[in-house]
Amino acid sequence: MPARLAQLPAPLQWALLIALALLLGLGGRLLGLPGSSLLGALIAAIGLSLVGVSIRMPRRIYVASQGLVGCLISTTITAAILHSFVEDWPYIAAAALGTLVVSVLLGWVLSVGRVLPGTTAIWGTAPGGASAMVVMAEAYGADVRLVALMQYLRVVCVVGVAVFVAHGLAIASPGAAPALAAAPTRPEAVAAAVVLALVGAWAGRVSRIPAGPMLLPMIAGATLQSAGVFQIQVPLWLSTIGFGAIGFQIGLGFTRGVLAQAAAALPKILLCIAVLIALCGLMSVALAHALGLDPLTAYLAMSPGGIDSVAAIGASSGADMSFVMALQTARMLVVLLFGPPLARALSRRSGG
Repeated sequence: MPARLAQLPAPLQWALLIALALLLGLGGRLLGLPGSSLLGALIAAIGLSLVGVSIRMPRRIYVASQGLVGCLISTTITAAILHSFVEDWPYIAAAALGTLVVSVLLGWVLSVGRVLPGTTAIWGTAPGGASAMVVMAEAYGADVRLVALMQYLRVVCVVGVAVFVAHGLAIASPGAAPALAAAPTRPEAVAAAVVLALVGAWAGRVSRIPAGPMLLPMIAGATLQSAGVFQIQVPLWLSTIGFGAIGFQIGLGFTRGVLAQAAAALPKILLCIAVLIALCGLMSVALAHALGLDPLTAYLAMSPGGIDSVAAIGASSGADMSFVMALQTARMLVVLLFGPPLARALSRRSGG
């Protein structure tokens, strides 16, 4: 079977990979799993890589996909989030830094215990958008395959716990929560996003800024939108392409040895995820007490999952989403700014 797959023409291998990724992504979406596009592409690419496909993702497409992810992140930084941040910035900054410190220390424990290499362990436990953390990890020399496994395993665990907590603490009455409707597609905003993603990714690559292909479009998009210069939009079909390319790039590099290493480390990784969720829950209690927040808003704001999953859960349960998204966005920016030097410093101390 592996030999037959490797002998197939490249277009047929790509067709098989894309079809399987779309099927898995659709299944994940129907189940309500966050990041289903990237997760479906990642699982499909890992599976086919292990049975012998020979195709590889063109680097230019992968870099452009990082630009799309940056544009998508920039669309989450809204005026309501900025207003909430200005009002409560000391608490938001402290909460974001606290989560970063806890997650980095857990990564360091995995590194010192030789469970995983230094930077890989630290980026794998970093609490930010999973796709953003995967891109940053590659830029800073971590094993992006193991980081992706750790990040999405954490997202699945965190979402499962968050759904249970949201059900118990929901503010909105059953059936009264607003539906999450997709915004109508605006061709000019989509075109602006594509241009910004391509130009920003190219500039980021040429400048050799670590993770520049993602960071430059993200910063430029947030700045230009806040200033009212223009609006950008990344619809579902476009984000599916971007996340799919990133999933393919990571998954096609998997080997049986990498999966064996991940399986051996799995119990300790799950223990670290459980500790991270518990500590973030305790910090949410302190945050609720300090600001007089309802428990659900505080819990979702501190939840170490992805921005997209927290937004979906919070919007259907009556939480204060401007505060939740302000803290989630601030934490992601804190990780992007302070994660690299912390990862390098702790990796050197652990000998990783």
